Amino acid sequence: MNRRFLAVSAFLLLLVASICPAATRRWTPEQANEWYKNQPWLVGSNFIPSTAINELEMWQADTFDLPTIDKELGWAEGLGFNTARVFLHNLLWKQDADGFLKRMDQFLDVADRHHVKVMFVLFDSCWDPYPKLGRQHEPKQGLHNSGWVQAPGREVLADRSRWGELESYVGGVVGHFKNDQRIVAWDVFNEPDNTNDSSYGSQEPSNKVGMSLELLKEEFKWCRYADPIQPLTSGVWKGTWDDPKKLSPMEREQLHNSDVISFHNYAPLPVMREAVEHLRRYDRPLFCTEYMARPRGSTFESILPFLKEQKVAAYNWGFVSGKTNTIYPWDSWQHPYASEPAEWFHDIFRGDGSAYRPEETQKIKEITK
Repeated sequence: MNRRFLAVSAFLLLLVASICPAATRRWTPEQANEWYKNQPWLVGSNFIPSTAINELEMWQADTFDLPTIDKELGWAEGLGFNTARVFLHNLLWKQDADGFLKRMDQFLDVADRHHVKVMFVLFDSCWDPYPKLGRQHEPKQGLHNSGWVQAPGREVLADRSRWGELESYVGGVVGHFKNDQRIVAWDVFNEPDNTNDSSYGSQEPSNKVGMSLELLKEEFKWCRYADPIQPLTSGVWKGTWDDPKKLSPMEREQLHNSDVISFHNYAPLPVMREAVEHLRRYDRPLFCTEYMARPRGSTFESILPFLKEQKVAAYNWGFVSGKTNTIYPWDSWQHPYASEPAEWFHDIFRGDGSAYRPEETQKIKEITK
């Protein structure tokens, strides 16, 4: 009985694949650009409610804070933001798949009421390589992203026999929402070759980049098999990509498999210009999915008008100052801050909704209107 069931299932999968061959293909540049023509200029932030230290605390049933999400997405709408980039985690699927999908749907309903379309991030190689379900620890004073966790964690990434868990998660989430107009895109893997040298580097596996590359290849396949109406992407994040011959294997995989090209840039305007110019060679829509670090010269006033002029989708890092501690800079891992820095690194609002810099938020509104 079981062998017959498996044989029938395999036949049906092959039948579906033969009927829907486009399900495994990358969008052509023409398809991607035609899709993008029908989008407004996408502008928003990477979003996590101020009451969550990481993606697990944001989404787990006991700490899913929909009232705060509603309030803070209202502030985003008030700025003229129309999109948000939001991180998920594979452990949430393993813990309670149905409940997780229900909470995602609730989140999308709230975002939609505020006219905010969502880009979900499925995997992330940044920060703590040992994620754990349940209650998350409190933020550490003055330490940037003191509780953010990788997805998948080191133990699953290093054990290919467990990648079936990841395939179930990716296929289940993307497949469930594959026709959902509230979702603008899927970011399949954030900074997959980030080895966190200045924070958790000593806890990372020596072959992390190679394993992450293999996982990225598989993940693109899993997502394409789900055949979503939304584009797929994975963002490059080091340099300005001036010479295609010097791309790393990871960058080639990201750039040559993404439907829309995404990238990170925390540098001043001249370097941002270079990055955009060099990535135009791929003749696809461009998404800057991370920027804005005030002390580094990446500011709303300098960067946002350029991205609007170029119709490059713009997602700054940080929104409301809270448990992520991203008002503190990256170097707080070497020198933790005893008090609020004179100049915030990321974030726009304080927890009470007041602007860190009122003149800055006024400028954002002028650019987005």
